[in-house]
Amino acid sequence: MKHFVLLLSVISLLVACGRQREAQVVGDSATLGERMEEKHDTLSAREEIILPEVSLLKASDVILAKELLYDKYTLDDVYPYKDTVRSFKWEVMRKCLAYIENMQQDSVRWVVLQNYRNLNSEAPLVRRYVRNAYHRVADTLGVERYQSVPLYLLTDTLTPERYGRDGTIAYLQGREGSFCRILPATFEEEWLVPERYLKPLADTTVFHHVIFVDRRDQNIATLERTGRGEWKIRSMNPATTGRHVPPYAQETPLGMYLVQQKKTRMVFLKDGSAETGGYAPYASRFTNGAYIHGVPVNVPRTAMIEYSWSLGTTPRSHMCVRNATSHSKFIFDWAPVEQALVVVIE
Repeated sequence: MKHFVLLLSVISLLVACGRQREAQVVGDSATLGERMEEKHDTLSAREEIILPEVSLLKASDVILAKELLYDKYTLDDVYPYKDTVRSFKWEVMRKCLAYIENMQQDSVRWVVLQNYRNLNSEAPLVRRYVRNAYHRVADTLGVERYQSVPLYLLTDTLTPERYGRDGTIAYLQGREGSFCRILPATFEEEWLVPERYLKPLADTTVFHHVIFVDRRDQNIATLERTGRGEWKIRSMNPATTGRHVPPYAQETPLGMYLVQQKKTRMVFLKDGSAETGGYAPYASRFTNGAYIHGVPVNVPRTAMIEYSWSLGTTPRSHMCVRNATSHSKFIFDWAPVEQALVVVIE
């Protein structure tokens, strides 16, 4: 944008100079031929000014360097697990990081889709829906109605077409009546959303902290941007994600989400009961009821538990991402609310 403004200023100055010369009296020492030559030079100068192209980063442009800020339980890039090996998918992460940097190239207004526990009202039924294994309404892409945001086609504001997950970030493109027109960062199409389901982010929002959760290899990595295309790896640890066990435990959903909320103790209930089951320490919520947190503490115990043998093995959570408690505290302190992203891959 600065280059564009500079271009306009230069062109305006050249045009003004040309007009001033044309208005000079006959007694001016410059001849008509000289003035025409000057105007030609001015035109040539205008033609030579070219708007600079914005270069987009490629995965190969992203440089990763290990500078750990948390160094407990650190895993190798590739490490053994039972009769196979697991790894950190750095190439996948490079692609994601290039995308995250590129999506911030222009000045945009960010919003986040929010409907935690249906606080902004239950989303209307979509045009085509199914009942999933949990006996809940979901769209045909598998996104549940509960805690989600209705997405309407630009041509139909009566019935939503699909649901958007809580915690999804989007570009605010404009307003149309009581609806906002948005482009979710990971979608290709624009959608209309009732304004009550959107929270505007600060104009100064930047995403320089990214947490990658690998639900296939059950690990977690935190990365921090230090320059264009330059990211430091801050931790590499085992983690345990959500499992598909109806009616209570659900998989951690794939996608990119915003860290929206933090709780030093996230209290949870016993399955199928209103009775307190315990708490999870240093919890950072990113979508629906999914948190990155430490080892759960079940009642009647009250003291925190630092580590569990099950971390990094198989999915065991209800949707959350379990960590060593000291690592969850590191993330709790390190990742700023509404400026850090959680990317779930596999």
